[in-house]
Amino acid sequence: MSNIKLPEDFKGVHFHFVGIKGTGMVALVEILNARGAIITGSDVSERFYTDEILDKIGLKALPFASSNITDSVQFVIYSSAYSPEKNPDLIEAKKRGLPMLLYTEALGAVSETAYSSGVCGVHGKTTTTGLVGTLLKEVDLPSQVLAGSIIASFGNSCTMNSSSFKKASENGEKTYFVAETCEYQRHFMAFAPKKIILTSVESDHQDYYPTYEDIRNAFVDYICKLPKNGQLIYCADDAGAVETARIAAKKRADIELIAYGEKASGDYQLTFGEVKNGKQYFSLKGSGEYKICVPGEHNVRNASAAIALVNEILKEAGKSPLDYSEKLRAGLENFAGGKRRSEIVGRAKNKLGQDVIFIDDYGHHPTAIKTTLDGFRKFYKNHKIIVDFMSHTYTRTQALLEEFASSFSSADKVIINKIYGSARENADAASVTGEILAEHAKKYHSDVTYAKEFDEAAKIGLSMLQEPSGENYPEGYIFVTMGAGDNWKVGKQILESLH
Repeated sequence: MSNIKLPEDFKGVHFHFVGIKGTGMVALVEILNARGAIITGSDVSERFYTDEILDKIGLKALPFASSNITDSVQFVIYSSAYSPEKNPDLIEAKKRGLPMLLYTEALGAVSETAYSSGVCGVHGKTTTTGLVGTLLKEVDLPSQVLAGSIIASFGNSCTMNSSSFKKASENGEKTYFVAETCEYQRHFMAFAPKKIILTSVESDHQDYYPTYEDIRNAFVDYICKLPKNGQLIYCADDAGAVETARIAAKKRADIELIAYGEKASGDYQLTFGEVKNGKQYFSLKGSGEYKICVPGEHNVRNASAAIALVNEILKEAGKSPLDYSEKLRAGLENFAGGKRRSEIVGRAKNKLGQDVIFIDDYGHHPTAIKTTLDGFRKFYKNHKIIVDFMSHTYTRTQALLEEFASSFSSADKVIINKIYGSARENADAASVTGEILAEHAKKYHSDVTYAKEFDEAAKIGLSMLQEPSGENYPEGYIFVTMGAGDNWKVGKQILESLH
């Protein structure tokens, strides 16, 4: 971990970002920019969706070069994709003895300059963080929120900066910061949380955490970073989260445990209501009925977590959550999801004139796939569901092969692509392939097709969509691309051919 401290006041401080187009990096750029910092950055010339955020701020990524490190640069923040031994900007910064921080270290250093809360868990981090920011936007607290993807209700940005934040920051008043914090390689250990949301714990990132106990223990260690009487807001419906909270509480009896979910017993005990007119209704014991416009019971739980954290932050600021209940209800209805999180990417009609809704989702773990598809089944109950899935990493696919194979029960038809490997893996040495996954899926599902390449998948998907959806599905089709890879291109290709 880095021992580099950042100044309390960022006004006029020059930060140079190496790999500025990364999602986390660009979010941090927005956070520092809102605090008055001077920012430059470098990256490859290829255009990414994050370029739109940089354009809005008035920043242009420079090509990598030692000349980017001018005399005015005070701190260098860099993506783990770039090496201080090979990147010209970093070589020059090192030569000059400038303080250099990895993105995760920089996020941790920023968390020390505010009253900070971390959102963590194997599933639901980005959506929950997006929900927290959407709710905080409605209340008069000087707050900033950083999510791991573009959030529609943030104005298609990765961050929420409340209107009162800049002034409070400049006046040295107390400010509130909430960020998505990642368990991979224990990155969240650089963060300094006063409160934590824990959505879920189960086996994942098997290349780094070979066993469930390894990943669970990382979450325990993160929770133990809470200060005396810090708060852990955890999901009572997730067995891993419950176990992790229990172990952390044994180590740190002072930590205040706040449960949310159906199995919780306090203010955040959840009761699911009906799904109607594109909205999901639910109630919390302490504050009554709410509704959200995104599908899936998992998102109701994420919303409950977000309400809990915002209420606890309001209490910490000496305010009564009851005074804000209507604003929070309105904020919740404004939440439309994040990029690649059940994101509606387009609509079209097939040759029979039936509607086809195209959705792209980042779900790349069996639990996420299952709960997301279950959510679509309830939310879009009159639509036939076709899913195109691309598994991410050979190690995860191998470790959870049967779980993946059995996770598509809510879809009517399944197309499986080749595996999207990680740069850290040797594909030739892998003992599992997309085809093997498809064969296993056939044991659990009656309509599974393997299409190694995207062109083939698009052709198969288009032909499926041209058939009548059937009397059980009078409203047409949902075509879902799912995974952490780039198979969103399949949906894009089909959508373009229908227009």
